Amino acid sequence: MNQGTSNTFRSRIALRWSDMDAFNHVNNARFLTFLEQARIEWFETIGEDWVTDSSGPVIASATLNFRRSIGYPSQIDVELFIEKLGTSSMVIGHRILAEDGSLHCDGNVVAVWIDRHSGRPTPLPGSVRRAAERLQVIA
Repeated sequence: MNQGTSNTFRSRIALRWSDMDAFNHVNNARFLTFLEQARIEWFETIGEDWVTDSSGPVIASATLNFRRSIGYPSQIDVELFIEKLGTSSMVIGHRILAEDGSLHCDGNVVAVWIDRHSGRPTPLPGSVRRAAERLQVIA
C-alpha cells in the first residue's frame, strides 16, 4: 500500500487462484473485494479511529464499469480518490489498473457513516474528513 499521486491512494494486490472463475479470468464479484481491501488499507493510514462502537461506514451504492478482464497470474493496483465530500458521506472514486497502467475497471462507491445503534447517518469523524480532504479531486 502506498500513496499514489497527491490526490490518490494506491494499493497493490496480488491475485489469488481463488479469484478466478470458470471463464479463466477474475470473477467480477471479486472487484468489490479488491475495492474493499483498498478502502480498509486507506482507512488504516488515517492513524485515528475511523470506526468505533458507536459509528462506522456502510456502502450505500457501488458503481463498477468493467473495461477489461483480469487474467491470472498478475498484480493489480487499486487507486482511490474522493469525488465528493458531504456531511455524513463521501463518494470514493476508484480505478483498478493492470501493472502496465491499463484500465480494468473504474467507478465509485458512496460510503455513509452511520450511528451503529440507530442506523441513522452521523457526521463523518474529523479524522476521516481530514484524510478525505487530502484525496479530494477539485474540479
